[in-house]
Amino acid sequence: MLMKNNIYRSAAQVTAFSTVEKGLSFVYRIILTRIIGAEGIGIYQICLTVFSVFLTVASSGVPVTVSRLMAKSNAKNDISGKHAAVTAGVICTLAITIPIALILFFGRNAFGFLFSDERCVQIFIILLPGLVLTSIYAVIRGSFWGNKQFLPYSVIELVEDAIMVFAGIALIWGVADPVIGARNAIYAVLISYCFSFAASLFWYFKKGGKFVNPKKQLKPLLASATPITAMRTATSLLNSAVSVLMPALLIRACGYSSSEAMSIYGVAMGMAVPLLFAPSALIGSIAVVVAPELSENYYRKREKAVRYDVEKTVKAAIFIATVLIPVLFVLGNALSVLLFDNEFCGELVRNCSFVVLPLCISLITNTILNSMNCEKRTLLHFCIGAVAMIICVLFLTRYIGVYAYGLGLALSQLICAALNLNLLRKKCDGIAYLKYTLHSVLIIVASCLFGWLLNGIVSHYLAPVWQLVICAPLLLGFTVGAQYCLEMVSSRPFKKLFARNKKKKAQ
Repeated sequence: MLMKNNIYRSAAQVTAFSTVEKGLSFVYRIILTRIIGAEGIGIYQICLTVFSVFLTVASSGVPVTVSRLMAKSNAKNDISGKHAAVTAGVICTLAITIPIALILFFGRNAFGFLFSDERCVQIFIILLPGLVLTSIYAVIRGSFWGNKQFLPYSVIELVEDAIMVFAGIALIWGVADPVIGARNAIYAVLISYCFSFAASLFWYFKKGGKFVNPKKQLKPLLASATPITAMRTATSLLNSAVSVLMPALLIRACGYSSSEAMSIYGVAMGMAVPLLFAPSALIGSIAVVVAPELSENYYRKREKAVRYDVEKTVKAAIFIATVLIPVLFVLGNALSVLLFDNEFCGELVRNCSFVVLPLCISLITNTILNSMNCEKRTLLHFCIGAVAMIICVLFLTRYIGVYAYGLGLALSQLICAALNLNLLRKKCDGIAYLKYTLHSVLIIVASCLFGWLLNGIVSHYLAPVWQLVICAPLLLGFTVGAQYCLEMVSSRPFKKLFARNKKKKAQ
């Protein structure tokens, strides 16, 4: 029972910090949009998308694997194995990032094909030192997860984001040119990477961390990290391919000018997609806390504990999607107008809001399965979904424009979620999620209908800000109330918390 309470406390802690962090990022995104415009956001987004490909190649699978190897070492009380896992992770990332950074820097004139806009090349070069720094930080972050040191991890992530926000605002304030604005915003990203690198190493060594002979952990690290890295690299390549294909297809197939295509892409990827992916912050917080515990239980062969963790985690992801989809569907337009002053963004958010459910399930089940040594299968599932997305973008952009990306995203996440759940059912016999999922879908439909009718009345008389103030709480109340009536949520934790606080006051 104490272990479960610690998990919930850690999850709440990470979620609280992550919520503040994502809130800062979201405010920053609004400021960026209003100062450098949709075109500047498009350039900024393309640079970050291409950068993420190389960062993913270098280190994306390593933090999760380091965390899992440390959990395995914990199960065996092997302290030196934990240090060896971190050392192996650092060596692997440096062996990849340093050559990549040098090749890209000295051969930058040959890599213009990576970008749909040639103005991005020189801005992208600014980020290259960050490739080395943030890849090392990623390994140390994995050690925090493996040691269940969630507070320092959360603080560093929050301060890193705060530094990027405040540095970015200082550097772009008063800038009128979108290209210069995008360049200055990239400088802010690099500054934040320098901080997280220095702070994480300081804390790692302060808490007794050390670099040792990595020989015994190199092979298991590479064996586990390679499929995860391949999947996440494929994700980054997919996003990078979309960043090249989508503007080009909008120009050639839909007749937009280069500037118009970049603006549409900027609205979709820089405004609408962050809103749709907002639940991923909560999912990530849950995954960070659950993954080490799940791995340790898996290696200790605690089947009942594993089944309990899997079931509760999947239901938590579905709960998050169920609460947020009606809000995005009903109030997406009001939210987009208020934040970005862009009605097209609101239209995209409303029409693509239903992707959130398969997205949440896909994200959490990937983490669960990777914690159970199923990296190769999750890679296969992702690739099947990725093919569906590329087909949608290539063949449907001519007919439905940028919505081809939204449809492709929905289809790819649905395929991945379905395949992951089927594999989980085989790995953890007896887990129950189907009834909960079906009830959640019914509640989403009912809540969207309720919200649509309510907002249809309110929007005739009130501005977008008041639509949010009035409709959002009522919509959330309706959704959670429906879940309570169907016994999908319980008031028991709140009653226990209230009883505990009352007991403390009495003492």
